[in-house]
Amino acid sequence: MTGQQLKNSILQMAVQGKLVPQDPNDEPASVLLKRIRVEKEQLIKEGKIKKEKNPSLIFRGADNLPYEKIGRNEPVCIADEVPFDIPQSWEWVRFGMISTYSYTKKKINAQNADPKMWGLDLEDIEKGGRLLDQKTVGERKAVGDKTIFDSGDILYSKLRPYLLKILVAPDCGICTPEIVPFKVFGNIVPDYIVAFLKCPYVNTVINSVTYGVKMPRVGTKTMTELLVPIPPLSEQKRIIKKLCEVEPLADNYTEAYVQVAKLNQEFPELLKKSILQEAIQGKLVSQDPNDEPASILLDRIRSEKQRLIREGKIKKDKHESIIFRRDNSHYEKLDGIEHCIDDEIPFEIPETWEWIRLGSLFTINPRNNIADDTVVGFMPMPLLKDGFHSGHTYETKLWKDVKSGFTHFANNDVVIAKITPCFQNRKSAVIHDLPSGYGAGTTELHVLRDYTKMLYIPYFLMICKTHDFIQNGMKNFRSRGPANRAKIQGKDFIFNYLVPLPPVNEQKRIVEKVNVLIKSCDIL
Repeated sequence: MTGQQLKNSILQMAVQGKLVPQDPNDEPASVLLKRIRVEKEQLIKEGKIKKEKNPSLIFRGADNLPYEKIGRNEPVCIADEVPFDIPQSWEWVRFGMISTYSYTKKKINAQNADPKMWGLDLEDIEKGGRLLDQKTVGERKAVGDKTIFDSGDILYSKLRPYLLKILVAPDCGICTPEIVPFKVFGNIVPDYIVAFLKCPYVNTVINSVTYGVKMPRVGTKTMTELLVPIPPLSEQKRIIKKLCEVEPLADNYTEAYVQVAKLNQEFPELLKKSILQEAIQGKLVSQDPNDEPASILLDRIRSEKQRLIREGKIKKDKHESIIFRRDNSHYEKLDGIEHCIDDEIPFEIPETWEWIRLGSLFTINPRNNIADDTVVGFMPMPLLKDGFHSGHTYETKLWKDVKSGFTHFANNDVVIAKITPCFQNRKSAVIHDLPSGYGAGTTELHVLRDYTKMLYIPYFLMICKTHDFIQNGMKNFRSRGPANRAKIQGKDFIFNYLVPLPPVNEQKRIVEKVNVLIKSCDIL
């Protein structure tokens, strides 16, 4: 149940006589309605109000069912019209019988009004009826015809009635004609009528018969014919007192509900981030002492890279990086110079793991060298899926049509969007199933290619989807182009990014575990 649903339930209970207990010592509502009829007759005699042509009188028949007599017509049973049962001490009555809603209102041109007078507009009332502002006529620079209201009048917005802009006026003033001021007879508690007009029963009835599509309004006839459940005066006061007591509790519930809803919405995402973080710290799966340590894997990778360099298949790194441990610290040998990088190491990793820069493992943004008539895959950004899973589709093109002006990639490459908001949304994937094994696509990608064929590529895609990778990548954003869209400029961030390297077998176990857990999060 949402906070609004709770408030609606409370209001509905209030107007059905279920919020506070009935007191047998209370003067019944029937006596109150008799006094109202006497009061109205006196006002008619004094010429203050006009006599109703066909007054409504609702009463209980001998069968305890509600009947209505309109003017001189015979009484008619209205049991099918009554929306719910009410206590014996309560009475049903038409809204027009107890209020001045349909009466002619006093009008004034705003230019003739006292500039210090309160000038009320719809924008001053929040959805639900809370008064936001009280501007004077002068402050508002009001113009046109306005309606005069008195302190204590009930103010009802007939425009978009579902917004429930209803309140008791704390002062006198003038208002837009879209607000209907009215009084109630017989000392009926105005706040009770406000509560009634906000209850779900009324809201449903009114909004089913509004007129106007873009600017829906409720008609006067609809309002005056509303059936109103009237409690004894004393009970009206108890109801309002109770509503005042529970309103802060309902507000607290609403705030808590919103927080819980937000947490429920964010929790799967936060949990996925936590899973990836545990994975790259070596805490998600157990280490196997039989696994070949990552240090041996790195030795093989370096040997293979040297072979490929000699054969001219890849270029030698301009700045070769070697990271190693010594005296419980981490050092990097770069261009023959050693320096401590402990301040760069974000967390501890298992003994069998190693720290390495992405540029030491992958060729960044390689180029394909294939025949022009080769059928390849073509991938614009919309075909690259976002989120924590890997996914992409492609169109088919001839290589000659896409080899220039696009990013090159091939099967088993990792592609990473480098433009906002695609990067933050984790648009990245391991490329697979391309025709002929090759493809091209949007220029807004960075590509990682493992020429050594010694790595388990899904593990490195997982690295690229971690919170740390995303946050550090955003620090390297630069605005560029006519749209001023931010992107990762150059490949230095990718090349220099530190990654924890587990043994290959552990890479596979980690990815398998992560996939199972992420799928479980998807159904939360």
